[in-house]
Amino acid sequence: MLLRFEVSNHRSIMDAVELSMIAIDSDRPSARGFDLLTERVLAVAGIYGPNASGKSNVVEALTWLSLAVRHSLRAWDEVIPREPFKFTPGPSTPSWFEIEMVVDGVRYVYRLDVDDSMVLFEGLYSYPERRRRILFEREGLEVELRRGLGLAGIRDLLTPSTLALSAAMRLDDAEFRSFARHLAGIQVLGPRRPAAWNQYGFAGERGVPTVRLFDDQGRAEPSPYDDVDYGAIGTRQSALAMLRFADLGIDGVQIAEADNNDARISPQVRRQSRRRPQLIHSVSGQELPFELTEESAGTRTWFALIGPTLTALSNGRILVVDEIDASLHPKLSAHLLELFEDPITNPNGAQLIFTTHDTSLLNHLNRDEVWLTEKGGDGATRLTALAEYGGSKVRRSLNLERAYLQGRFGAVPELDQYVLRRALGMAANED
Repeated sequence: MLLRFEVSNHRSIMDAVELSMIAIDSDRPSARGFDLLTERVLAVAGIYGPNASGKSNVVEALTWLSLAVRHSLRAWDEVIPREPFKFTPGPSTPSWFEIEMVVDGVRYVYRLDVDDSMVLFEGLYSYPERRRRILFEREGLEVELRRGLGLAGIRDLLTPSTLALSAAMRLDDAEFRSFARHLAGIQVLGPRRPAAWNQYGFAGERGVPTVRLFDDQGRAEPSPYDDVDYGAIGTRQSALAMLRFADLGIDGVQIAEADNNDARISPQVRRQSRRRPQLIHSVSGQELPFELTEESAGTRTWFALIGPTLTALSNGRILVVDEIDASLHPKLSAHLLELFEDPITNPNGAQLIFTTHDTSLLNHLNRDEVWLTEKGGDGATRLTALAEYGGSKVRRSLNLERAYLQGRFGAVPELDQYVLRRALGMAANED
């Protein structure tokens, strides 16, 4: 489980911001405990704020670190595809990321400092008995490994832009691989990554596509960087249960095949591209298949969420959803939160981190599960925990939705209707 994530100098973030999953109100079932950890850990965190305040950049920074661990060995050559803060001193300042997680009951801390062309510092630490143990530290191409690890092969795989943790995933050490795969295995839906990242392996969303749970024949060969247990995720029945859970009038899913005889396309790609899901609707005893493209935006969004959600819940992973409210009914968003909050449906400590404008979800969140973004006069994003506000503003019984909309915590857009009308040329008669 994620305990803490900190980032500096990434997109609209200049000074360090920290997202913590440590519970403030720990006396509730949704807060998880660990033998070697005194604190309890949250399963859900929601980030609120005005448009362009940097909500997406916070979760995108976490996504960037996950993808960096996954792809740097294979896709990074002479350039590190970071995106520093555009104003001074961002371009000339290193970007750094630090993440703290519990994996297999052990706490780990991983730190990464980079500029445009090289890894400046990288370190991985574990706390198997609540004392820090250095697993490795690296400055430039110089790597110091904990004695007895037997990972000297890391040095042979390193380049100035390759992460040592990426290299460690290829070597036979259970501790390294377990932590690295949990970090690289974050499920992601929604964050918009620049097209320029495509050449560095950052294209597309990260998550097990829902269609894979319905189509054994269409599954691609597993990557050595994945350790997703499809058996643990369950059969198509579990995916169908989630689809029906949304009460969309859908009774089943079938996989249809389209003719695709283009010889220029490889057989594997042809096989996968011609197999597509159709959703079965039943009305008055008549069953009809609908193409996914014929379904509403809300249905398509929920269908896309099923695979990553089941993967996260079954394997105890992190699911990141940017703009969870996009095309999704508030009741479905609330149901998704409940799946992660409930220890029965989330027995393995999966976590959901999301951004949203949907204030109705505040009625389903505790005060320590809410984070607020604002952009300062310097154009940089600030991230503040709602629980940091003092006094009675955030007592546990407070109606968070009402208080948020009243502007008691900031992080809401300031709308000046007169300025808008004037800009549109509609205020001439008011002067």
